[in-house]
Amino acid sequence: MKIKTLVNGSILFIGLGLTAYSWLNGYRVRFNIEDVAVDAVEEQQPQQKFERWQLKKNSIYDGDTLRVTRENEELKIRFCGIDAPEKKMPMGIEARDHLRSLVDIGNGELLLVPVEKDRYGRTVAELYVQDRKNSAIPLNLQMVRDGYAWHYQQYSANCPSHEQFAIAQKLAQSERLGIWKGNPQPPWEFRRKAKKAKK
Repeated sequence: MKIKTLVNGSILFIGLGLTAYSWLNGYRVRFNIEDVAVDAVEEQQPQQKFERWQLKKNSIYDGDTLRVTRENEELKIRFCGIDAPEKKMPMGIEARDHLRSLVDIGNGELLLVPVEKDRYGRTVAELYVQDRKNSAIPLNLQMVRDGYAWHYQQYSANCPSHEQFAIAQKLAQSERLGIWKGNPQPPWEFRRKAKKAKK
């Protein structure tokens, strides 16, 4: 038990150190796909499985949902722990386009860490995209760090990177990136008001 605790603590310490280092060097969090880091993701969440999928063409409708395919399977994915502006909100189209640009880095190939199913049947997951340097960009975290999504604290407890989302949001806010250039309305408040208006 002590060895497992020590190993998990070491992985967490290394991960947080790499995250801080990466933010200081270009603000893009990466890990090497071929080495221990993918194993570390799996070890931290042993019940989770790291999977490779392909983006379904033209399926990024906003900044926190998309569809993926693999052979005869198709999944609708909801990004774990983040909430991007709705398309009708300020910065909604920009958030969608930013996500598209990040996914394009990996030519549509996505690495998924499924977390759970939501009440709409979507797979809630953390997603990564492989870049040309054979490392991966965590899309959920990058969207928050670049100021195109909120840390959705109410629904982030089960996300492997939930603690990093809060740090990424504080950094984006302090640098007034994306949504933080103004006084943004969170998407959950926008949806709640829209729902009341329909009644």
